Amino acid sequence: MIRLNVNRKDHVLEVNPDTPLLWVLREDLGLTGTKYGCGIAFCGACTVHVDGHAARSCVTPVSSVEGKKIVTIEGLQGMAGALHAVQLAWIDEDVVQCGYCQPGQIMAAAALLATRPRPTDGEIDAALSGNVCRCGTYQRIRAAVHRAAAAAEKKS
Repeated sequence: MIRLNVNRKDHVLEVNPDTPLLWVLREDLGLTGTKYGCGIAFCGACTVHVDGHAARSCVTPVSSVEGKKIVTIEGLQGMAGALHAVQLAWIDEDVVQCGYCQPGQIMAAAALLATRPRPTDGEIDAALSGNVCRCGTYQRIRAAVHRAAAAAEKKS
């Protein structure tokens, strides 16, 4: 038995402890927003938050996150259902083209902004460098991160 807290909900699952978190999220919990890309932690499509830090769920054994708070793209929005500042900025900047990598990009950007509220272009590029966008929307991604940072600053 593995006990997980995913998107503020507790779950008790009978899964192999070595199963990658990605497959538990998708197959056992039905949270398909987190995508399978490469399976070797290279592309970032599977990025989730584990205790507030960006993590590649495709190579994270489920046993290693027991007792930690896991947030997927489905749980990024607030308790009242309001979209996260990064999600709103993604919409405003029209970032998405094919959309496949975007959940991972958004999760990486949200983790960055949680620790660096006003990141520079270099900090954004470094934090998201491990997230691959085959459509090449990197300029719009950077603009969206800046927009989300500005919106969060305005709110506080």
